[in-house]
Amino acid sequence: MLKTLDIENIAVIEKTTVDFSAGLNVLTGETGAGKSIIVDSINAVLGERTSKELVRHGADHAFVSAYFEDISGTVCEKLEELGFDTEEDHSLLITRKISSSGKSNCKINGKSATVSMLKEIGSSLVNIHGQHDSQALLNPDFQYKYIDMLIEDTDFVSEYKNSFKQLISVRRKLKALTTDETDKERQLELLDYQIKELEDAGIKVGEKDELNKRKALIHKSEAITSALNTALLAINGDDEVNGAQTLINNCCNSLSFFDESKDICDIFEDINDKFELAKDKIESLFSLIDFNPDELEQIEERLDLLYKFSNKYGSTEEEMLAFLENAKEKRSSIFYSDEELEKLNDEYDRLFEQTVALAQRLSDKRRETAEKFQKEVKAELEFLDMPKLQFVVDFQKGNLSSTGFDKIEFLISTNPGEPPKPLSKIASGGELSRIMLAIKNILSYNDTIGTLIFDEIDTGVSGRASQKIGLKLKSVSKNTQVICVTHSAQIASNADVHFLIQKEFAGDRTYTNVTPLDFESRKKELARIMGGLEITDTLLTSAEELLNASQVR
Repeated sequence: MLKTLDIENIAVIEKTTVDFSAGLNVLTGETGAGKSIIVDSINAVLGERTSKELVRHGADHAFVSAYFEDISGTVCEKLEELGFDTEEDHSLLITRKISSSGKSNCKINGKSATVSMLKEIGSSLVNIHGQHDSQALLNPDFQYKYIDMLIEDTDFVSEYKNSFKQLISVRRKLKALTTDETDKERQLELLDYQIKELEDAGIKVGEKDELNKRKALIHKSEAITSALNTALLAINGDDEVNGAQTLINNCCNSLSFFDESKDICDIFEDINDKFELAKDKIESLFSLIDFNPDELEQIEERLDLLYKFSNKYGSTEEEMLAFLENAKEKRSSIFYSDEELEKLNDEYDRLFEQTVALAQRLSDKRRETAEKFQKEVKAELEFLDMPKLQFVVDFQKGNLSSTGFDKIEFLISTNPGEPPKPLSKIASGGELSRIMLAIKNILSYNDTIGTLIFDEIDTGVSGRASQKIGLKLKSVSKNTQVICVTHSAQIASNADVHFLIQKEFAGDRTYTNVTPLDFESRKKELARIMGGLEITDTLLTSAEELLNASQVR
């Protein structure tokens, strides 16, 4: 449940903290005091779309934090899926900072998050029903969801969805294979060309690097040849100058007559051996740079071919060869597509038959659940002063889709003898509010959402109906935390915790405060709601009677 809501610089609220409790929390105040701002703030911290206009005039940013206690297992699973740790005590802190430029900074348990993450988590934490929320109830495309939420065995829904998903996957494969013959010929012609071009090229891994090295060596060959010849001249000498090897041999001959110089001669002989090794290396290098005059042109042509292929088939030799293998597989799949097509058709027929059977099973379960749902809604509406209203869940068979083949629509008749018609055609605002409350009350026993928020659910209903709505909200709050914004004294009298939203003026600025009320303060507030500006003793007595009556229940 939502335990604490902190708000800073949201519209006319400069700074306030609201500590909600379990049960029924009611917010009242004069029109324009800022009751809707509390709901807007909750919407903001739960990831709903906001505007920079929400930021209080003159402030750099707005800030909202929501602290939840005893979050459900569903919420814990979603947190883990999104990469967030869950606290041992199952608490959760969500914050959102909105700059005056409109940018948002969001956090979940202190870890950065996106607005979409907040929205995904928020949908499992809080369900807000406002004056415009009835649009979901009016839309036949969504009414099946209310029935599905009441189906106790969730396997009926999940098995169907899995089967339909497989069916769509096979259908896509079939569509890809059942191209016309002209398209097949075009694909084969292109694949044959690509395969021949790549095979004729004889591409080898590492070839480009080797060619670039050879090219670099050829470009440096003149300088290398000159350096090698200089080295050989230094070792061998020529007709005019003795080389190092000749000089060393002469020294050895001169020293050979002295036994004492044997060690020196050994060193010279070792040097001479090294010279011989150096000459062998020089000869090998000469052979490497011995190239055909046309070789450089051939290398350039080959590198140019590889460059063109890199733009068509992949930047590396590995990617080009992988493209070749993939092209061969595609060509093979086209050749054998008739055989594959037959297999897929058999698989599609099997899955279609299976999916239709599961859709029928799901439909049967929905009808069974809807029959019970109709009776429960009727009982709830009788309690909410709508005894003559008939509520019907109408089933029509439609096309197979991800939700089955049922076209479900809620029909009502507000007058005896009149045939039931779609909710959107005849329900008034007050009737819609009560129908939604009836449905929410039924769903509250199955729903894992910990907090329900009703924003001015009393709009368009009478005092007697408001009293019934208050009792029903009280009933719902025994299973789920309820937060209600209301103008009804009858509803407010049933609150476990009552907050007063007041607008104050200081200087040239407007401020909104949120204050929890004690018994005496509640009497005054209920009297104000019932009587307007002038609070009489009679109104105070009536308010006290309402409060005392609610405590007895």
